[in-house]
Amino acid sequence: MFIKRNLETAFKAANASFSVLLLTGARQVGKTTFLRHIAEKSRKFVSLDNLDYRLMAKNDPRLFLSNFPPPVIIDEIQYAPELLPYIKMMIDEARFKNSPDCNGMFWLTGSQQFQMMKGVTESLAGRVAIFNLLGLSNRELAGQANQPFLPETFSNNGITMVGAPEFFHRVWRGSFPGIITRTDSDWQIFYDSYVQTYVERDVRDLTQVGDLGRFFSFLKAAAARTGQLLNYSSLARDADISQPTAKSWMSILVTSGLAYLLYPYYKNLNKRMVSTPKLYFLDTGLAAYLTSWNTPQALSAGAMSGAFFETWCIAELLKSYLHSGLQAPFFYYRDKEMQEIDLLIEYNGILHPVEFKKSAALKKNDIANFGVLEKFKMPLGGGALISLSPETIMMTAKCHAVPAPLL
Repeated sequence: MFIKRNLETAFKAANASFSVLLLTGARQVGKTTFLRHIAEKSRKFVSLDNLDYRLMAKNDPRLFLSNFPPPVIIDEIQYAPELLPYIKMMIDEARFKNSPDCNGMFWLTGSQQFQMMKGVTESLAGRVAIFNLLGLSNRELAGQANQPFLPETFSNNGITMVGAPEFFHRVWRGSFPGIITRTDSDWQIFYDSYVQTYVERDVRDLTQVGDLGRFFSFLKAAAARTGQLLNYSSLARDADISQPTAKSWMSILVTSGLAYLLYPYYKNLNKRMVSTPKLYFLDTGLAAYLTSWNTPQALSAGAMSGAFFETWCIAELLKSYLHSGLQAPFFYYRDKEMQEIDLLIEYNGILHPVEFKKSAALKKNDIANFGVLEKFKMPLGGGALISLSPETIMMTAKCHAVPAPLL
């Protein structure tokens, strides 16, 4: 069963302008299925998971590219970065000859970015469009197109409202395509296999992590912190590793598409990246597995239900941007007086505040901190309170109440 991905429009548009399109994302989010589904019949496909092809690509890139000339999909390009300079030469030759087929020559996928992206940016600068695919979005599952989320332009587009039990079942199940059509009894087996594959293939093969047992402990400790400020000292202590190791391993989670770091908002751009981020796992099903919430009922009633609610919402809002081919201009706000705003969206120079509340009850006090943004002397757009309230209503002249199941 193929579920249409909302990235298709932006991807095809870029194909008319760029010679290389690179699709990154965590393992099992559906990158290969997506590309093979939208590819024209003349486009070949080769996967570097095949060891024979991988060795050919690494040892004799010219021979590999003569066997698989463009237009071609090369799956898991991170296994053979040696191809990238030769791809560049083929593109430059096609451009020099003013070939009408110099756009869309190579479609590349990569499940890991930490070794791949340096080679891509060095070899293919100006020639490559980079896209990031996450798990299936709520709108994709409903067969609805998306647009980048902004409070004042939000529309449910016919998505059906569900109650808290069904919503938390979605949160607990996760968004990997391979889990969507499975029964609840397959949930444990799927994530057992996923984590084993991730640790064994990606972490060990591509990063040379020495102690896989400790990395798994780190993975569980990190998942337990989803939706929270990232304290590396505490994380290192719980995983029994050093703080520099915790930072290094966190970069692995981020660059492999499993985790997302949300940084605080400052007008000083340099100050943003040295401040404490908030950590979110990009798939709530994986986070639930790692933290041993083995049923949706236990998750919805548990101590982490609020953190999982916020994590799911952040992931959906990210998908609305990334699956539109855009970077997500997301931050959070926190000041010395401990006034906080869960999410700030800075879009076209306008700030949009967003709060997340698991409760179905709407209270104006939940958005009381929105007023602190006036100190930035920037245009302020509409805000949103995303909750389990069943209705989309105006709370104030500039703030919408948005039901989370309709994102």
